[in-house]
Amino acid sequence: MSIQRQKAIESAVNYRASETPVSSESHVEAYFGCNIFGDDQMKQRLPKEVYRKLQQTVENGEPLDLGIADVVARTMCQWAIERGATHYAHVFYPLTGLTAEKHDTFYAPDNKGHLITEFTGKELIQGESDASSFPSGGIRATFEARGYTAWDVTSPAYLIEGKNGVTLCIPTAFCSWTGDALDKKVPLLRSMQALNKQARRVLKFFGHEDPGMITPSAGPEQEYFLIDRNFYYARPDLLSAGRTLFGATPPKGQELDDQYYGAIPERVLAFMQEVDRELFKLGVPVKTRHNEVAPAQYEIAPVFESANLATDHQYLIMQTLQRLAPKYNLACLLHEKPFAGINGSGKHVNWSLGGPRVGNLLNPGETPHENMQFLVFCAAVIRAVNLHAPMLRGSVAHSGNDHRLGANEAPPAVISVFLGEQLTAVFEQLAFGGTASSRKRGVLNVGVDTLPKLPKDATDRNRTSPFAFTGNRFEFRAVGSSQSIAGPQVVLNTIVAESLDYVATELEKAPKEPKRFNAAVQKLLQKMIRENARVIFNGDNYTKEWRAEAARRGLPSAGTTPEALKQMETPETYEVFAKYGVLTERELASRFEIYREKYVKDLFIEARLCVSMARTMVFPAGVKYQQLLADTAASLNALGKNTCTTTLDEVDAILARLQRAMHTLEEAMLMPENLTVEQQCGYIVGSLIPVMNELRAEVDALEHVCSDEYWPLPTYQEMLFIR
Repeated sequence: MSIQRQKAIESAVNYRASETPVSSESHVEAYFGCNIFGDDQMKQRLPKEVYRKLQQTVENGEPLDLGIADVVARTMCQWAIERGATHYAHVFYPLTGLTAEKHDTFYAPDNKGHLITEFTGKELIQGESDASSFPSGGIRATFEARGYTAWDVTSPAYLIEGKNGVTLCIPTAFCSWTGDALDKKVPLLRSMQALNKQARRVLKFFGHEDPGMITPSAGPEQEYFLIDRNFYYARPDLLSAGRTLFGATPPKGQELDDQYYGAIPERVLAFMQEVDRELFKLGVPVKTRHNEVAPAQYEIAPVFESANLATDHQYLIMQTLQRLAPKYNLACLLHEKPFAGINGSGKHVNWSLGGPRVGNLLNPGETPHENMQFLVFCAAVIRAVNLHAPMLRGSVAHSGNDHRLGANEAPPAVISVFLGEQLTAVFEQLAFGGTASSRKRGVLNVGVDTLPKLPKDATDRNRTSPFAFTGNRFEFRAVGSSQSIAGPQVVLNTIVAESLDYVATELEKAPKEPKRFNAAVQKLLQKMIRENARVIFNGDNYTKEWRAEAARRGLPSAGTTPEALKQMETPETYEVFAKYGVLTERELASRFEIYREKYVKDLFIEARLCVSMARTMVFPAGVKYQQLLADTAASLNALGKNTCTTTLDEVDAILARLQRAMHTLEEAMLMPENLTVEQQCGYIVGSLIPVMNELRAEVDALEHVCSDEYWPLPTYQEMLFIR
């Protein structure tokens, strides 16, 4: 066993978590939200009129009164300094998919040898950052550096406690000097605004003259892996690519189903408890933690929040997981498929929409009026998914998710909707006539009849469906574990807004007399279901039969990121984003460019890692073992025995193929010049990835036969089961 690997194993086995408790406080109520400048702090500290105006913006979406900014800034600064803060940071979400921040101090010299506190309304509302080093997809030239951050008043500022100080973090949007969105937040807020406008139009037809602000809500379930940190640092592929590029199948994987919901290992539980505590302090309402299906895989899930706040909190969850893991000598892996052959990690986004005055609009009601409203909104979502499936598929397309989508632990590349038998029967009876629960054959009259009772869990869940109705919400299961949930929500909000716009426009033509209006609603629902029924599928999405059936139905399918982005980049996509003011043609084109460029960069990083690890770690280990076998064979031949030549021949053959595979990959990495980024993506799929897979096959074959004494890399068995 290599010295590095031996040390990693010894350190992992001998690790002992600190016996010191995280905190003497036992009640969550004592510290929940203590590190956010939220409603409680604002109500307590701000003048009443300032607080009222601020709440009008937060709760009703009214424009921010800039006149109150100085008061809010002074109050926020005082609160932060009382908690030990010395700096503030405008936190934004560039198109890297990560967070970004620039720290500035609250203090400035007074030219008399002292410091004074400075934090004005202008500094709160707007910051400036160098935008040239962030991906812009051609929107900005490298020398055009100016970028602006703008305070998002709807997401509370919060404190991050470091080892040596505290920082006030202010969630912001990020745009260029020309006003183009360079981040994830601006399109998300625009899409929420569009959805609110169209949902309110529809609600007026159901008697809601002032329904209040309608917002989408999200509850993302975050899956992740934890391995000992020593193994992480002994694997260059994990360190630089986030996933293992080599690794033979271990004797035991997940086939016994003994990990899922099992007892949480002591070190992992200690880590989870501190994660929960830190997130509670930040006001993140995490609720669930448990072992996931794969060994060393876990999940954390919050309750539902407004889409924008849920997105900001999702970033905080990922940051907190990765920030605290080293404290327990662990590494948190957020890649969608860090280990081949076992389940990968997703981030199931539970999505709904509603408001305080109207409740959850995807919650079936108990009166004819409520039922009709529910059916309209539900049918609008189904229509949106059917008409704009390539947009949803494209929103989760990136290199990491390519390893997960289509495998037997994740939804396939075909987007379909699961409704469950009961709700499907209701829609079928409504549209075509048929049998619904406890009903005779006939067409359901939504203006008179009530739905069959639909409890919250009216049907079993379908874990194979990419987009499943689960009682009062839809679960978008195709989102990858490492990605921001902003992009998928931007698409979902926008396409549902388009669908509700269609509904409202059609209902505006309907007669106002109640019976005739009900008949018009029924006719519209029938049309929507008949035209979009192809996307509804309640069966097993993993089967070959479904893929064939989906093709027969004409449903789009995209197995790779380049294919998914190409299907998404259509005139219809540009039109729908532009129509609802979510992304301009320029902004959307830049995103396609950025996502393709990132795909190319990700794969070339992995290819270089493959060659480097194979040449400097794997091949030398194989040669050493080959020499050992050769020396042993020579000694045995001298004694008239010949017992290891078969193994030697096998190793010789693997090493010969390994050398050829390394050389072939190096040649494949010399990509032809003058290719467009789209052509580069096609080259990678057709020419680079197959060669990388061939090299991996030879490396994994060598691991199966090489003496454990010589193998340089921590194995799957060690990484997944020593914790």
